[in-house]
Amino acid sequence: MPTPDRGTQAHAQQMRQYMNPVVVSKIQHMEMRARLIVEGFLTGLHKSPYHGFSVEFAEHRAYNPGESLRAIDWKVYGRTEKLYTKRFEEETNLRCYVVLDTSDSMRYPLTGMSKLVYGANLMGALGYLMVKQRDAVGLCLFDTTLHTYLPPKATRSWLYRIFQSLQQTIDQAERFTHQTATAQVLHTLSQKLHPRSLVVILSDLFGDPAQLDALFPALQRLRHMRHEVLIFQMLEPHTEAQFEFANQPLILQDLETGERLKVNPETIRTRYQAYFEAYQRQLHRRCRELNIELIELDVNQPFDKALTDYLRKRSHIRRA
Repeated sequence: MPTPDRGTQAHAQQMRQYMNPVVVSKIQHMEMRARLIVEGFLTGLHKSPYHGFSVEFAEHRAYNPGESLRAIDWKVYGRTEKLYTKRFEEETNLRCYVVLDTSDSMRYPLTGMSKLVYGANLMGALGYLMVKQRDAVGLCLFDTTLHTYLPPKATRSWLYRIFQSLQQTIDQAERFTHQTATAQVLHTLSQKLHPRSLVVILSDLFGDPAQLDALFPALQRLRHMRHEVLIFQMLEPHTEAQFEFANQPLILQDLETGERLKVNPETIRTRYQAYFEAYQRQLHRRCRELNIELIELDVNQPFDKALTDYLRKRSHIRRA
């Protein structure tokens, strides 16, 4: 294996910076953000971009003796000294739906990158990666209703429509007030899905106990219809999990209902943490019972964890 020169190492380091949400937030266009996130991820995933997840993410598959030499990617061979053939459009066999919660609780935190913006950027990157893999990707945006639905396709032109919808969602996030009805929306969505699809849900999964009780029958229906489900629960853990507010009275406001409550963080922190941990344990337990992967995402952390988890899930589906 050739040893990368300093220029190659510098380029790799430069690309890996796009895993950082702060860096990505300074890029204006969704298409550019998605491309740089994915390219930075693939650059930093392994020493060679064809190690481990090679067949799954690189638009290539290992060369089989006896196949035509015309399909070999000789540029890849020059970098890796391994033979790979290019994958083509007709090899597509996975349909993915990325489903983003756009309710007002996703606008938190109000400073820095919110869960909604983090989720939209992650969805853009997932869509870019899916099309790069020749998978078909569809977009679903919801609050109390499924207000945006783009069925899955595997073309670049369709991906641009997805980027436009995500960018519009970010630009208009503060203009409206929306609550959420995740269970109802998933029941609606289940009627639109192509058989045996991958459904990737991005949400904070916040709601009252009644909503939580209704969520799992909706998820169970998706599993009964033989869909694979991957849930990314987006959190700002310092405040939402640990309640790390300054020890002085403050007013908390429910972003979805507008309800306001004056609290002393020092007084209620321990009880809040216990309640939050119990809520999370219930979420994880009930997802395990349905064989659904639930992954907590810290919106302050790089995007590579989510992309790696997605690739693991996709690899498992293709082996099944």
